Amino acid sequence: MATDARSTQREQPPTLVIEPPRGWARLGGRELWQYRELLYFLTWRNILVRYKQAVLGVLWAVLNPVITMLVFTVLFNKILGVDSGSGHVPYAVFTFAGLLPWNLFALSLSSAGTSLVGNANLITKVYFPRLVIPSSSVLGTLPDFLIGFGVLAVLMAVYQVVPTWHVVFLPFFVLLALVTALGVSLWLSALYVLYRDVQHVIPFLVQLWFFLTPVFYPTSEIPSGWASVIYNLNPMTGVVGGFRWALLGQQPPGTLFWLSAAMSLLVFVAGLFYFRRMERVFADVV
Repeated sequence: MATDARSTQREQPPTLVIEPPRGWARLGGRELWQYRELLYFLTWRNILVRYKQAVLGVLWAVLNPVITMLVFTVLFNKILGVDSGSGHVPYAVFTFAGLLPWNLFALSLSSAGTSLVGNANLITKVYFPRLVIPSSSVLGTLPDFLIGFGVLAVLMAVYQVVPTWHVVFLPFFVLLALVTALGVSLWLSALYVLYRDVQHVIPFLVQLWFFLTPVFYPTSEIPSGWASVIYNLNPMTGVVGGFRWALLGQQPPGTLFWLSAAMSLLVFVAGLFYFRRMERVFADVV
């Protein structure tokens, strides 16, 4: 009898206990790398789903910034007299160059902010780092940006605007826009699991943030002094201004640019810690 009990105990499969990591490992960078294939497939799925049943397909990635650029050019430049702040840059090119990083940010917030609830069936059935879901939503907006960048290149050729050598720094500002978008999206997606009101807050937040960002007006119009310091607490101020400088050679980033960059990193790290803290309850609440 004792021999049979011991043999039965040996035959029982081992129990796997998954515990949340501690310390800096809580940020999930190593775990995210282990699931990089899942990140790739979810990103590709998000790209396909966005245009699968759209009549115009990827053409929307062209129409959206082009129509917005035309409206801004007529309304702000022709009617209200807002210029680019630089005589050699036409207002149409100036506006389109501001819309590109902004649309990357805004589209990321709209898609990643509700991504956890949208993938509720996946979250409740299998374990994987939940950070994959908002990250794949943000990365899924890159094709729109690349298509829009191609349109901007054509627009610059039409207006005979030659990019400066600072264009080598352009990937840095694109990365900064993605970091900012992911940081804010981590906050929104985690809060949306707990509070469904967030889905109504996101469009209002994007609209308000847009007017606080120098998209249709130059950074030279920002007041000096403490007003400028407060204005540069907006991470997208540095992103849009730096993007235009790298591409069009406009006003170079000053000391306050690093304040915007620091705010981007602060939002990202804080969002990452909050997301990882709330991750353990996602499957129960969603």
